[in-house]
Amino acid sequence: MNTFLQHIWKNKVTFFGTFFIIFSLTYIVMVAIDFLPEEPTQTNTEPDEVSEPVPENVSPDTEVDENVTATEEVVAIDEPVQQERAELPQTISIKKLDKTITVLNPQSRNIADLDTALLDGVVRHPDSATLTQEGNVFILGHSSYLPNVFNKNFQAFNGIQNLEWGDIIEVTSADTVYEYRVEKVYRARAQDVTVPIADTGSMLTLATCNSFGSVDDRYIVEAKQTGKRAL
Repeated sequence: MNTFLQHIWKNKVTFFGTFFIIFSLTYIVMVAIDFLPEEPTQTNTEPDEVSEPVPENVSPDTEVDENVTATEEVVAIDEPVQQERAELPQTISIKKLDKTITVLNPQSRNIADLDTALLDGVVRHPDSATLTQEGNVFILGHSSYLPNVFNKNFQAFNGIQNLEWGDIIEVTSADTVYEYRVEKVYRARAQDVTVPIADTGSMLTLATCNSFGSVDDRYIVEAKQTGKRAL
């Protein structure tokens, strides 16, 4: 090691000259290719002033609460649309006939299912209106004039053909009584009966039937809603 240092010292002029030339050339090349690091420029550490965005639903002329931060969202909420609750009939009362009958509201449109429901009362057809909808509440029920029947629901609508204009029918939901006035009573063949469901005002139609699929004559009662009262 000492020999190496002595050798360098003896040739120090040559060594330092060579080192200076190589260093100078290297520096020139690095300057030429812009490789040398530059002194960092002074940057402003203060944040730029940023104006808070005005919510889309607020006019530029509207005074905005300064306590609302930029992360809080201002939302205009419209009043919820109040939809009427669909009320289904539970009973139907015909004072002139001294009858109060249970009303079933099956969801199925299958004839067999509807006929089964008729064993427990009269049936509101699932495609017809509810008590709070504009339209026709269409209710069918059995009628039978046999002297003895095991199930009284087979005689549920016995006598509706004797109703007259002005007679009152009351249909009761869970908490409201809807009153209807008889407008028309007639007899028709099943295939000739067309019951409008919608856009007919607040109407009630009663019809007798042996079965939903039968073609026997039916008595039809058409009535118009005249009022309602809470239970």
